[in-house]
Amino acid sequence: MASTLKEPENRFSRISDLDDNDKPREKALSQGIRSLSNAELLAIVFGSGLPGKSVIRLSQEILASCDNRLSRLSRMSIHEVVRNYNGIGPAKAISLAAAFELGCRCRDEQAAEDPLVRDSQSVYNIMRGRLERLNHEEFWVLMLSRSNRVMYEYRASQGGTASTVVDIKLLMKKAIDLLASAIVLVHNHPSGNNRPSPEDDRLTSRIKDAARLLEINVIDHVIITPTSFFSYNDDGRL
Repeated sequence: MASTLKEPENRFSRISDLDDNDKPREKALSQGIRSLSNAELLAIVFGSGLPGKSVIRLSQEILASCDNRLSRLSRMSIHEVVRNYNGIGPAKAISLAAAFELGCRCRDEQAAEDPLVRDSQSVYNIMRGRLERLNHEEFWVLMLSRSNRVMYEYRASQGGTASTVVDIKLLMKKAIDLLASAIVLVHNHPSGNNRPSPEDDRLTSRIKDAARLLEINVIDHVIITPTSFFSYNDDGRL
């Protein structure tokens, strides 16, 4: 029988049935949301646990399975969360995904308020929300004005878990259409290894050669992982 979004409540494991000292909502009201631990924040998202297991305990166990790293949990799909954790059905998994997505969108809005490329860190700040949690590779190009402001974020390719194919002719056409003065190349490594591969080096060189003919400057190529980034420019490779 197919799962539905409605899940039965268990009155012995809801937040309202916890001891007063263990109620994260009350703690958030009295001490502020930042006073809550990661497990307490998850408990608010989930709302209830399992028979004989409080929602706080369930949240702690889920975090422990991810080495207590929210970044690892955030990369799981809704279906993976439901499959991996007893007591987490579709509704709770969707609530969790929504919480992570809201956080990412808030961060993206802050970065978008001043979409000026100053250095590799600013590129990372602009693009990390799109790329750091993906389980497949994507290749993006930031099209820049003469003042290095981002005019357009162009996804040039979406690939598999270890590679992606970029059509350089289409990339250059987009840059010409937008009258871009410079471009920044950005892609992700889901593996977590931020070092460029030989294929990354070859693609960077080919794009740089094509852009030079059109008097478009390639000012950086940034590789983003779930926890870090690599800059060709910072490494002296452009």
